[in-house]
Amino acid sequence: MQSRYVRLGLLLAPLTIPAWLWLTMLSPWTYQRPDHLPPVDAGSQAVFVYGTLTCAPVRWLVYGRAGDPEPAVLPGFERQGLDLQPKNDGRVRGLVLDVSGTELIRLDRYERLGVRYRRIQVQLASGQQAWVYVRLKE
Repeated sequence: MQSRYVRLGLLLAPLTIPAWLWLTMLSPWTYQRPDHLPPVDAGSQAVFVYGTLTCAPVRWLVYGRAGDPEPAVLPGFERQGLDLQPKNDGRVRGLVLDVSGTELIRLDRYERLGVRYRRIQVQLASGQQAWVYVRLKE
C-alpha cells in the first residue's frame, strides 16, 4: 500500500514546478496589480537586476526571453539578502536589462510590485537611468 503512494508521489512531483510557475507567473489568483500604481510606458525600459533575475533561465521563465543583459554597477546601495539598502560608499554588481513595457509588467508581477517590492528610478555607475526593485517596508 505504501509503495502505491510513493509511486503516486513520484508521478506528481514533476508537476509541482510547472504548477508553481503557473501560479506565480500567470495565474490571475496570486497577484493583482494594485490600482494605485501608475501605468507602464509601452517603450523600452532599462531595469537593474541583482538577484534571481541575473540567471538567464529565470528571465526566460519570467518574461519569455533571456535577453542580452549588460554587466552594471549600482552605486550608493548595498545588498542585504533580497533587498537593497542605501549606503554612501556601497556598490551592487548586477545586470541591466532592456525590456519592453509588456516585459516590465511581467517583471512587476514576478516581483509582486506594490505588494512585496516597489520600483524606483536609479542612476547606474555608467550614468544610465534604470529601474530597480526595492523591498517595501513591512
